[in-house]
Amino acid sequence: MSDRAPAPAAGAPSRTAVVIPAAGRGVRLGPGAPKALRALSGTPMLVHAVRAMAASRAVSLVVVVAPPDGAAEVRTLLDEHPLADLDVTRTDVVVVPGGATRQESVRLGLAALPDDVTAVLVHDAARPLVPVDTVDAVAAAVRDGAPAVVPALPLADTVKQVEPRTGEPEPVVATPERSLLRAVQTPQGFDRRTLVEAHEKVAVEGEGATDDAGLVERLGVQVVVVPGHEEAFKVTRPLDLVLAEAVLARRRANDGF
Repeated sequence: MSDRAPAPAAGAPSRTAVVIPAAGRGVRLGPGAPKALRALSGTPMLVHAVRAMAASRAVSLVVVVAPPDGAAEVRTLLDEHPLADLDVTRTDVVVVPGGATRQESVRLGLAALPDDVTAVLVHDAARPLVPVDTVDAVAAAVRDGAPAVVPALPLADTVKQVEPRTGEPEPVVATPERSLLRAVQTPQGFDRRTLVEAHEKVAVEGEGATDDAGLVERLGVQVVVVPGHEEAFKVTRPLDLVLAEAVLARRRANDGF
């Protein structure tokens, strides 16, 4: 399978693509393979994430951004789990090497998109179980004119703002109004030109941006929220793997997933 996105045909309509940054190591899951390559019910999380994106009829291209020295490995992994096995053949999947930070990896993924892609979804490989309805809702909101869209859920817990301290109790400085807060998920959707401009103009120090919508906000562009889903949680810690396995077991029992 080629790792070059197909060139647009003359007169072809605009398309929606997904960029999946998968170059991180996932240290909170412990030593070993990068987080995106950890197995979930015998299949790497990255494969689950690619399949979740390809299940949406709005998506025609998925760009996976691999570890800088692991693009060939990721390409082989995806070839071993072809979308044709799920009767999803309309979506192309390409792999490009990533950078040192998530922000750089997303930027490299954007650079790999063909000219006819006008809408971009950015999805965490560590959110392998996002339902297709959520993907569709984000893509539809961008298609309807929103320059930036995030799926999100209301918070169940009260949140405290603290003064950070190391090795001692941290004083509470504020209690934000919970009804005004949302827990943001992915895929996040964008007008391509808006997202490219954000990555070109907004520089974030250290590990870079962890949230593409945050970059767009810094441009002064409005970000809107659509309903997220409880199964679009991020697999970050070992307990999350247990929950993800339970979700997959329920899907197999109920839906034949």
